Order: sequence, then structure tokens, then C-alpha cells
Amino acid sequence: MASKSKRRLERDFQAGLIKELKNRFDGCIVTKLDSSMIQGIPDLLVLYKDKWATLEVKKTRNSPHRPNQDYYVEKMNEMSFSRFIFPENKEDVLNELQRSFES
Repeated sequence: MASKSKRRLERDFQAGLIKELKNRFDGCIVTKLDSSMIQGIPDLLVLYKDKWATLEVKKTRNSPHRPNQDYYVEKMNEMSFSRFIFPENKEDVLNELQRSFES
């Protein structure tokens, strides 16, 4: 039962985050990536103008990282922008993302 509520918390945070991204970056496309195709691929792809970013959504700062998540977040951050995002760092990450999109 606890794992269902934990999944719900992450799902609810992700749904709110998607809405916030669409409001903050007018005209962006936000889509969920399929981790069953590539284990560890981040949850969300954000396309905005001529830029892109990926975000791995966690329900809390202390949520465990699954296999390969660190690898793909680091690799994609070298290519463009990628971060782990959770309620405790959401504003910082969104501000960094905005700076990245404006550069």
C-alpha cells in the first residue's frame, strides 16, 4: 500500500511540474520518455524553441536513483541540459533551465 501512495506522490508532482513547465515556457512541448526502451532514461523531455532538456522526476531529494539514471542525466547534461528534479529543488532547477533556454 505504501508503494502505491509513493508512486502517486511522484505522479502528482510530475503532473504539476508538466503544467508549470508549459506555463513558464510558452509553446514548449513536454513529453514523457519510455524507460522500458532505455533503462535509466530521464522521465521528461522538454522542447523549447531551438533547445531541449530532460528531467528525471523524484518525489523527494532522498528518493533512490534507479540503474543508469545518473549516467543518462550526466550524459544528457553534457549535450544540453538535464537534472534530477524534486520538490525541494524545483525552483532552482526551473531557474537554471530558464537561463539555459535563454542562452
